[in-house]
Amino acid sequence: MNNQICPVPLNQRPLNEFNNIRNSWIISWPFLERNIFYRKLTFSWVLITPLSLTICYGSDYLKNNIFELLITSLTSSIAFPILLLIRQWLSWQYIYKRLNSENIEYEESGWYDGQTWEKPIDWRAKDLLIAQHQIKPILNHLQVMIIALILVIISSFLFILSGMN
Repeated sequence: MNNQICPVPLNQRPLNEFNNIRNSWIISWPFLERNIFYRKLTFSWVLITPLSLTICYGSDYLKNNIFELLITSLTSSIAFPILLLIRQWLSWQYIYKRLNSENIEYEESGWYDGQTWEKPIDWRAKDLLIAQHQIKPILNHLQVMIIALILVIISSFLFILSGMN
C-alpha cells in the first residue's frame, strides 16, 4: 500500500476499519470462540435482569404473581442482548459493504467534501476474501441469534398472555 497513490486517509480505508472494529470491545465479540461469545451475551442478560426485575415489580398485578413477575422480567431483560447483537450486526454490515465495494468513499477533511476512489485489483481481491470468509459468517450467525432471541421474547409474552386469561 503506497500512500502516494492512495488518497484515502488511513483510518477510512476498509481494511484498516476492519482491523479497528475487530479490536474494539463489544463489536469484536463475534470473533471470539462461540462459548466465550455466548458467555458474554449471557452475562449481559444477567447483568440487566435486576433492573428489569425492579421495573416489573412496580406493577401491582405482577407484584402479586411472582411466577409471572420472574418470566416477564427475564423476558424483557433479553432486550439488552438483542440491542448488543443489533449494534454488532450493524457495524459488521457496514464493514462488509465497504470491503465488497469496488470504490472507497472517503472524506478528506469533513462531511461536505466526500470523494470516491476506485480500489486497485489486488486491494479488491484481498477485501473480498476478508468479507466473504471472515465477515459473512459473523453476519449470518448474528442474524440467527437476533431472530432466535426475538422468537424467545414473542413466545414468552404469548405464554404470559395465555396465563393471564
